[in-house]
Amino acid sequence: MTSRFALPAEDVLRAREKLVLDHFRDEVAHDWDATLSTFPHPHYEIIAQMVVHDGDSAVRQYYTDTRAAFPDQHHELISFRHSHDAVIVEFWLLGTHTGPLGKIPPTGGGHRTRMTAYFIFDEDENLVTERIYFDQLSVLKQVIGGIDRRKPSGLLRLLQVLRGMLAMSGGQPDPRLTNTSPPAL
Repeated sequence: MTSRFALPAEDVLRAREKLVLDHFRDEVAHDWDATLSTFPHPHYEIIAQMVVHDGDSAVRQYYTDTRAAFPDQHHELISFRHSHDAVIVEFWLLGTHTGPLGKIPPTGGGHRTRMTAYFIFDEDENLVTERIYFDQLSVLKQVIGGIDRRKPSGLLRLLQVLRGMLAMSGGQPDPRLTNTSPPAL
């Protein structure tokens, strides 16, 4: 086992960074085959929602659902950091809510949300997890911000959004995200 204090060689860090940059580029291009090829087994953990998308079909469905809601979704990279087993990326995620997001109808509002993603690699340098952290309320506040609450149609849309949110809430968090153990320090 490699020490958690030892960084891999520079060529390994550069290869990881290239893979992550390719992953980001292919997501924006909606090239799902290329994006999924960066993993031997696709696995996303969306911490704000406490949801795991595991396997090719589950991750493809995640892409389909999020791009239906935000077809123009793209990133503005802020920074890259390396750890002994991960590339940590800070970025802005941007998009316009023009399609349904689960049971939440489109609002037409845009968002620019700061996020952090951990791209975690195994001992064979395979990407095994993309773990994403963000403030879900920040996204929601921005996408409903453009609804004109002075008009009856705006109030109706806001009510539909709230109903959709309530219909999607209350699910149990994925136990793979809650059943954690403290590290051996």
